[in-house]
Amino acid sequence: MENDSIQKIKNCAAQNAVPIVQDDALEFILDFIAKNGAKRILEIGTGIGYSAIMFAKRAADISIFTIEADAERYEQAKKNIASENLSGRITCFFGDALEFDFDEKFDLIFIDGPKAQYIKFFEKFKNNLSQGGAILSDNLFFHGMVQDLSLTHNYSTKKLVKKIRKYIEFLKTNEEFETQFFGQGDGISVSVVKTRMYEISD
Repeated sequence: MENDSIQKIKNCAAQNAVPIVQDDALEFILDFIAKNGAKRILEIGTGIGYSAIMFAKRAADISIFTIEADAERYEQAKKNIASENLSGRITCFFGDALEFDFDEKFDLIFIDGPKAQYIKFFEKFKNNLSQGGAILSDNLFFHGMVQDLSLTHNYSTKKLVKKIRKYIEFLKTNEEFETQFFGQGDGISVSVVKTRMYEISD
């Protein structure tokens, strides 16, 4: 059961139209973290810190790097993280994720930032994945519009949906990664490096 402070963060997100990970998608990711022993997480798209906080609360030895491009959300995220006494385990970065470089390896990379940049995020940070790690991408259904473009008549939204479709095709045809798609939340994918079979000669 969520405590009052977490509910307050969720209420704040709803009141300010800040998208946060849906409950069943969150449970899916938390279960993935537990089953796979993910300890170091990179999150693209902090929002106001809700998902990073929930990831950190999953286990006391989890540490998170999270990047947010919106200044107001970034400041609110820092406040929320501090109020949960998690500033020591969640490091927030402000700016465009594509401008950051990390030497660290991560067990889980969670892509939940600007949808039009998903392919670029994937390509940029895939080399920061630890052996056996996974890249999770959220919001691949985009309110059902990815499956049915007629649900919107807004030109900019259609353009965005087409970019999400392009990302899905990128995942399906990627020669380095094997991707599974799941229906939790607004659509989520899990990408892992393909197992390579090596022929051993005498």
